[in-house]
Amino acid sequence: MTKPKIEIYTDGACSPNPGVGGWAAILVSPGHDNHERELTGGEAQSTNNRMELTAAIEALKALAKPCEVKLHTDSTYVRNAFTQRWLEKWQRNNWRTAAKKPVANEDLWRALLDAQAPHDIEWLWVKGHADDPMNERADELAVEARLELAREM
Repeated sequence: MTKPKIEIYTDGACSPNPGVGGWAAILVSPGHDNHERELTGGEAQSTNNRMELTAAIEALKALAKPCEVKLHTDSTYVRNAFTQRWLEKWQRNNWRTAAKKPVANEDLWRALLDAQAPHDIEWLWVKGHADDPMNERADELAVEARLELAREM
């Protein structure tokens, strides 16, 4: 049985960094008139890396069943953890870096591993702020989420 295909575009925003953060994900279902679903959120105290991770986690958690996913991120931190096998090394080293220091954002990395487990994911990097329309939209949504949260505080 073929898994449904979906494209996801994610971004995180934090200003100052660390500070108020926002994240966004756009889920696009090709073949269904390119149906789009936008997800956003934020945290009062965060970092850009945490927001990038949260965007990917929340997008994958929103999928109702296992999918073939093309996940677009402008975060080399997120993409490289999978494509360069950083996560495998960190887990083998009991969540320690090569320098024997604790892995930053371990809680979110664990959540992302859980969220991605049922899916077949291709981790794609897109250069941020380089006129990719979906990346630009994800960035706008993440910034809006951050600003909305900051106004509420």
